[in-house]
Amino acid sequence: MKLKNVHRPWSLSILLALSASVLLISGCNDNNETATTSDTTNTTSAAKTTLAILATTDVHTNILSYDYYKTTEDKTIGLERTAALIQQARAQYPNSILLDNGDTLQGTAMSDYQAVVKPVTCGETAAQIKVMNYLRYDAMAYGNHEFNYGLPWLDQVTGKNGCAGANFPIVVANVLNVDDKKPRYPATTIVEKTIDGKPLKIGVFGVTPPQIVLWDKRHLDGKVVTEGIKEGATKAVAELKAKGADIIVALNHGGMTKQPYSAELESAGNYVAEVPGIHAMIMGHSHSFFPDGKAYADIPKVDNKTGKVNGVPAVMPGFWGNHLGVITLELEQKDGKWSVASSKSEIRPIAIKDAAGTTTGYVAPDPQVKTLVQAEHDATVTYVSTPIGTSEMPIASFFSHVGDTTALELINKAQTRYVNDYVKANLPQYASLPVLSAAAPFKMNFRGSGYTDIPAGGVAIKNVADLYLYPNTVQAVKIDGKAVKAWLEKSAQYFKTIDPTKAEAQELIDSTFPSYNFDVIDGVTYEIDVAAAVGSRIKNLSYQGVPVTDTQEFIVATNNYRASGGGGFAGLNGSQTIFESPDTNRDMIVEYIKTTKTLTKANSGADKNWRFAPTLTGGTVTFKSACDKLVVATADDIANVTQTSAAKDENGDCTYSIDLSK
Repeated sequence: MKLKNVHRPWSLSILLALSASVLLISGCNDNNETATTSDTTNTTSAAKTTLAILATTDVHTNILSYDYYKTTEDKTIGLERTAALIQQARAQYPNSILLDNGDTLQGTAMSDYQAVVKPVTCGETAAQIKVMNYLRYDAMAYGNHEFNYGLPWLDQVTGKNGCAGANFPIVVANVLNVDDKKPRYPATTIVEKTIDGKPLKIGVFGVTPPQIVLWDKRHLDGKVVTEGIKEGATKAVAELKAKGADIIVALNHGGMTKQPYSAELESAGNYVAEVPGIHAMIMGHSHSFFPDGKAYADIPKVDNKTGKVNGVPAVMPGFWGNHLGVITLELEQKDGKWSVASSKSEIRPIAIKDAAGTTTGYVAPDPQVKTLVQAEHDATVTYVSTPIGTSEMPIASFFSHVGDTTALELINKAQTRYVNDYVKANLPQYASLPVLSAAAPFKMNFRGSGYTDIPAGGVAIKNVADLYLYPNTVQAVKIDGKAVKAWLEKSAQYFKTIDPTKAEAQELIDSTFPSYNFDVIDGVTYEIDVAAAVGSRIKNLSYQGVPVTDTQEFIVATNNYRASGGGGFAGLNGSQTIFESPDTNRDMIVEYIKTTKTLTKANSGADKNWRFAPTLTGGTVTFKSACDKLVVATADDIANVTQTSAAKDENGDCTYSIDLSK
């Protein structure tokens, strides 16, 4: 059922009272044409009011506070709880707009179930869209993961082709048709509101990482092309101005970067904010938080305390529904024109914290959300609980950053078998080349996302989805030994440089480096020297006991994201790909477990093909992992780690030490 926003005219006295009650922070992009900014308030002739821009991003179909991989409640996530924050904000700010910044339609077993296992029909509304319709979203942007299931599915569930879908516009300005180079989807939309009896036109546009054409090449090749994020934003702002927008909001599905601008940048929010005419910006994709006083501190013109980027108020409200972004604009209307006098940016967590910052509880969920998706939820739980085999050992990622683990070995074994079989059957010209495999630990509690933890015993589909979070597809690349080493050198940036002479404790892991870019390449042996400079850390790289040469050729099994350049690995840009499978890496792992039946140390256990180069340090070298999990390290034959503290950090982790001399 489509619900419409209804706004009552406000009296001027009420508007002034509300405006006075809100903490206001000055500033906005001062290059606007349809609205201007000022650090002073005209108190004599300008009518004032507050507009709140409410935003979610990277929900990834975490509709309920539920972990489908553990089949248990998880109160730290869920749009059903964000819904309560939305209701609170709407009560606080009667003049508001609700937006979503993308990566919304993919991400959990529920989205996989509705897209792949039992696809929704034309007459059915996908669960995520159903809930967004209920919450009365005003607009949404396409994120990169919206394209994971292909254009026909995407067009169906969003309602683009006339099927049941969204009751709100979905926009992206930099995804263009191949033939005419015009936007395939609406680049912009105007949301009209009436404030104090006066119309207000709020322009909204979206931009998404241009790399989608590489990451989802099998779905998009020959159908769409992309242009740079700033280029798309510039055109969109011009279009919205021509439509008479009073206020312009950018839905930038990306973070920010210190890199110089180029049309290939994946995250360019600080450059989007340079486009004249933008009054507010929502960011995402990076699964980070802004403003939080910490993130993006080293980027010029970014204020992570007041929440301004180049003077534009901005938010990045986390991921999986754990925060709501709120930007408040104090508006003035004078001589028939709206202007922005001041602004405030904040992110509101679903977690309730005391004065010391300790979480004491979580906001209560909106019960209607669960009612809306109960059937889809139940079907998904049944699906993910389907057993496919057994394992004699735990499969966990707790220590994948400090040694070879079964968690990555299982992925690599499955990928190696799959690509080997394909090459022998279909690519005889490459049959003599060794097949290696690259895999990363997707769940290493990066920004509080948890760990893979599959105990010994039965293995179900939910466990495989927990091990391999994304619906990537299998690809194989042909590269030489020099490129293999460069690949590993990039992965080794996961570690900080350790000074062996220091007596004080040193942290091993660079917490800003995503764990999903720490690839372990199986089929070769190597050491990582964390005392060496970045770029020269890979030592003793060998294949079958013989040093790898620069010109030696290999096939490496990986996924579409990495093969097409995802993560910025040197030499990987899609041109080396010799095989693009329609099968997902998850399905390949499921098939491996089904055919193997029982996973043992002999057929799937960690083979210790990599280790740290022996280094004697004067002080302790530390890292973080889940508390009290040394039994898992022992199962993977990682014997040089010790838990040194039982005190949990903000992510629930404890401190461990590692003896690099062993």
